[in-house]
Amino acid sequence: MVLPVRQAVLRQDAILQELGREVVDGLVAAGHRYKLEALVARFDVSRTVIRDVIRTLESFGLVSPKRSIGVVVNPMTDWNVHAPSVIRWRLEGHDRDTQFRELTELRIAVEPLAASGAAMQAPAQARERLEVLATTLRELGEAGDLEAFLEADVEFHALILKHSGNSMFAALDDVVAEVLAGRTHAGLMPFHPREEALRAHEGLAAAIARGDSAAAEEQSRALLTEVNTALVRREA
Repeated sequence: MVLPVRQAVLRQDAILQELGREVVDGLVAAGHRYKLEALVARFDVSRTVIRDVIRTLESFGLVSPKRSIGVVVNPMTDWNVHAPSVIRWRLEGHDRDTQFRELTELRIAVEPLAASGAAMQAPAQARERLEVLATTLRELGEAGDLEAFLEADVEFHALILKHSGNSMFAALDDVVAEVLAGRTHAGLMPFHPREEALRAHEGLAAAIARGDSAAAEEQSRALLTEVNTALVRREA
């Protein structure tokens, strides 16, 4: 079967999404063996397409090709749990609540320190942008425009991580973006974000703008505590 390039790319991505979700959601157990020819027949595509998909899954630690055995599904301990695709698949599966909890705990551990660093090291342009974004978040939140709110929120938190002065923190921007998107698309965000959250974004932006590292850390912790409380309340 020969497809136009764009269709072929879309088809390959669809196969990747299906197999990735299948592994991450536990529909196939660790140790399960995929056979290349069986996957070719299942999806009616070339061996090249399947090999490319397997390489991507291997890069996420989800599978390991074994000569003469097939492609073996790895246990979760081998997964690259920080890969945005793996995070997304977990958020879409039965393990969603655990993934939200783990990601929120990661954010609580990292983002307050990143905010403190940003208060000391962010350039003037970034400080100004954070204040603009905080105002925008309030406007969008009060209007109930959750998709636009999400876009601004992702930029807000990515800016803080980027200018934290810690390259390890900065590398987590895609992780935070996935959890923010996952919460919104899973219907876990209130139609109008809570006043405490809007106020914490404003306080955080203001603290970074004036270079108050202690206040920035405190405001970030308050914001994430509100997120964690909302998740716990939903699980109760």
